[in-house]
Amino acid sequence: MRTERVVSAVPPPKSTPKLPREPKTPRVIELLRKAIEWQTLLESGKIANQADIARREGISRARVTQVMGMLRLAPAIQEQILFMPAVARHPSVSERMLRSINTITDHRVQLLEFQKVLV
Repeated sequence: MRTERVVSAVPPPKSTPKLPREPKTPRVIELLRKAIEWQTLLESGKIANQADIARREGISRARVTQVMGMLRLAPAIQEQILFMPAVARHPSVSERMLRSINTITDHRVQLLEFQKVLV
């Protein structure tokens, strides 16, 4: 009894195919939540200053300042960030993109600049 050999032009896969990435919360949301948490701790007196936050978190004071800067964003922008959907790839907004916006004091101008980032 002979077994027939099947010849294919497509080679068999060398490994199992990659599964699609699980959607995850964008980092910018986590950072804004952390800034809100830190502000609450500062206002309650549980933490004396940003240097204490830096020591506690194991990050530089400069990084604490960058993250806390997100609190200068217009409330409408903060709300949009907090309710961004989880994504499998790169989110449309990053903390770095927002740094130039949070230096603007006029919230109306901030909103205009934020809309440009979203496009």
